Amino acid sequence: MRVATYNIDDVRKRIGPLLAWLDVTAPDVVCLQELKCFASEFPREQLRSAGYEALVVGQKAWNGVAILAKGDPPLEIRRSLPGDSADRQARYLEAAVDGIVIGCCYMPNGNPQPGPKFAYKMQWFERFNRHAASLLATGHPVVLAGDFNVVPTDADIYATRSFKDNALLQPEPRAAYQQLLDAGWTDALSRQSPDKSLYTFWSYLRNRWPRDAGMRIDHLLLNPSTASRMRGAGVDRAVRGMEGASDHAPAWVDLED
Repeated sequence: MRVATYNIDDVRKRIGPLLAWLDVTAPDVVCLQELKCFASEFPREQLRSAGYEALVVGQKAWNGVAILAKGDPPLEIRRSLPGDSADRQARYLEAAVDGIVIGCCYMPNGNPQPGPKFAYKMQWFERFNRHAASLLATGHPVVLAGDFNVVPTDADIYATRSFKDNALLQPEPRAAYQQLLDAGWTDALSRQSPDKSLYTFWSYLRNRWPRDAGMRIDHLLLNPSTASRMRGAGVDRAVRGMEGASDHAPAWVDLED
């Protein structure tokens, strides 16, 4: 079973590369982030024709998350992150697929920092970690996948000098991410490639894709029962080089059925 995550950066605009990637790699489950459309505008029929049913939480112009599953539709568990009923940003979606709980997340960017956007990022991260702890306590198989908007370590970015003030590299979100690992979650990409970071994002700016000036901000976290089933993980880098593609590349983990 392959579970993938992909920040699509406008699903309607990038539907061509998305469908091409699905056709070639055929993951069983896909978490999409940054849809940039209402659920009513989501290209359900095109994805259904490709063999995928979709669960969608959309938002006009920004954010938005979706879970795609081959064949049967994902079984919805929740459509938002608990802990703040006033938070209307479309950033979290949770469903069951083939006996696994899938949490699709698009964490706040937090720039510029310091400021209200960074404060919101950290508040959201705290809520996420509390919910992750509750999922861990259930013992059910769980995968938390998405754009976490945090570079875990300096080894996960091509260079740090020009990013020293960026919210993605600040000590607070890095510590919050490490708390997840300390609690028992396994970082699938790090486990797969402990000595060389697998980048998932290359900015459109400053020729960063051709220079491989990337960073790792898209993650797949596995609870212990799921981590024991891991058989491989990776990043489909070639998708980033496709014409009209997102500035992220899909990341994935293979789990034993």
